[in-house]
Amino acid sequence: MFKSFFSEFKTFAMRGNVVDLAIGVIIGAAFGKIVTSLVNDVVMPPIGKLLGNVNFKDLYVPLADTTAKSLEEAQAAGVPVIAYGQFINILIDFMLVALCVFLLVKVINRLSRKKEEEAPVPVEPTTRECPYCLSDIPKAASRCSHCTSEVTPVGQASPANG
Repeated sequence: MFKSFFSEFKTFAMRGNVVDLAIGVIIGAAFGKIVTSLVNDVVMPPIGKLLGNVNFKDLYVPLADTTAKSLEEAQAAGVPVIAYGQFINILIDFMLVALCVFLLVKVINRLSRKKEEEAPVPVEPTTRECPYCLSDIPKAASRCSHCTSEVTPVGQASPANG
């Protein structure tokens, strides 16, 4: 019983799409960390500087009376707060990830379109089927080389009967 269960599980886990999904999740998590660092360490400090030395991580609204001067102090004191500054950071983080995914899909679509455009144009066949013996004969043939029947060459009118 256990042997067949593990055998089935191994078959399931080793399917290409499951492995691809696992790799995608791992790369996505690493990419998320990079974007979070970009937002917190590169994008938000200049924006905070432009807005009067504001640290977005410290923006909050206390839901109770407090003398705390920072979000950290308020949380340490157990004061309920709405940490909207952190929400702004996460929102910008999400927008950057969405932009990167959009650009990635756009590049992939452009590359796949180029592959479709580069696909060879189908070549016009140079042979046709004899209507009597069904053998392949050249399009311009007026007689089948296999059954010797008279056939009309492609592109010409049928010979007049009579």
